[in-house]
Amino acid sequence: MSDNPSQQPPLIVGITGASGAIYAQRMLRHLSEQRIPTHLVISQAGAIVIKEELGLEISAEEPDVTVLDADPEVVRSYNIRDFEAPVASGTFPAAGMMILPCSTGTLGAIASGISDNLIRRAAEVMLKERRRLVLVLRETPLNLIHLENCVAVTRAGATVLPAAPGFYHGVESLEDLTRFMITKILDQFRLDSGLIKRWGT
Repeated sequence: MSDNPSQQPPLIVGITGASGAIYAQRMLRHLSEQRIPTHLVISQAGAIVIKEELGLEISAEEPDVTVLDADPEVVRSYNIRDFEAPVASGTFPAAGMMILPCSTGTLGAIASGISDNLIRRAAEVMLKERRRLVLVLRETPLNLIHLENCVAVTRAGATVLPAAPGFYHGVESLEDLTRFMITKILDQFRLDSGLIKRWGT
């Protein structure tokens, strides 16, 4: 494996305040290992959930990516309020963006065109530039407002990918479940994770 980031166009990762911080941590670790250039933004609520679920202290203003097992040579982070960050502009050549996990508040803001922080602005950019936007929604049950927001963002071009791991690939551990979700998400960007045995293979 090369020590230098690949020529793959960069991905944007947003972490918001829904349960499922382990998915984001494992995704960033995988992207680092594969040397895929990544740009990270964490909301304040996302940082709180990371602390609650993973026991890790990280700032939304100055995220230290090493806290999440990411390589700072591959994963660059930004202040949640930094509207001058490259990812806030359509001229930034991102392959796409995942919000992992995506809270229903973030879903609602994107559906309403509200871009009051860098995650929401970057998502707005993905939609207006017709680039891939994957919202890994983690909430249950869903009320009618949530469902209507899912329809709105889907019509706008996003993919709603609920954090609902499958159990048919020989699950024996929590890691198996996270690998399944990482694979499903990366499939949306046409990237093969190589982490699970595919159905029928």
